[in-house]
Amino acid sequence: MYRASSIVVCLTLLALTGPLAAQGYDPEARLRELGLWLPKPAAPVANYVNAVRVGSLLYLAGHSECGEHFMTGKVGRDVTVDSAYVSARRTALCLLSTLKAELGDLRKVRRVVRVFGMVNATPEFADHPRVINGCSDLLVQVFGERGRHARAAVGMASLPSNIPVEIEMIVDVDER
Repeated sequence: MYRASSIVVCLTLLALTGPLAAQGYDPEARLRELGLWLPKPAAPVANYVNAVRVGSLLYLAGHSECGEHFMTGKVGRDVTVDSAYVSARRTALCLLSTLKAELGDLRKVRRVVRVFGMVNATPEFADHPRVINGCSDLLVQVFGERGRHARAAVGMASLPSNIPVEIEMIVDVDER
């Protein structure tokens, strides 16, 4: 009898460690601490959806800055690296906005798995990673270790509407 009770107690404690470990994890509160807010999610501009969920993975379509006013131009000619970094950071906020719209709560994010960053750049431009750090840095600021991800940062000859940055993201989410 005592042996069965101790097993039940151990199993109960193990079941509670997940939620207990997650206490204090609140990406939306972290955004507020950073003085940031999520913009209204942008509607798709063509024949696609902003997000597709397969199992616990949520695939976010390519995003740029949200809203009517967004940066344009080619990095290395019209846009500086620092300005493009800011554009990538704003794009991350748009990705988070879509994520929240899909999940209802950013605490459901278990891990940012992958970021694919595209930079509209001149042929000689070679600092693509520094630009996409605008997105990556924000994800780590908001999600902590859960925001660290695999990444590609590549140059493109052009991007839609002459935007300097477009970013896709894959996120592992709580299935509940």
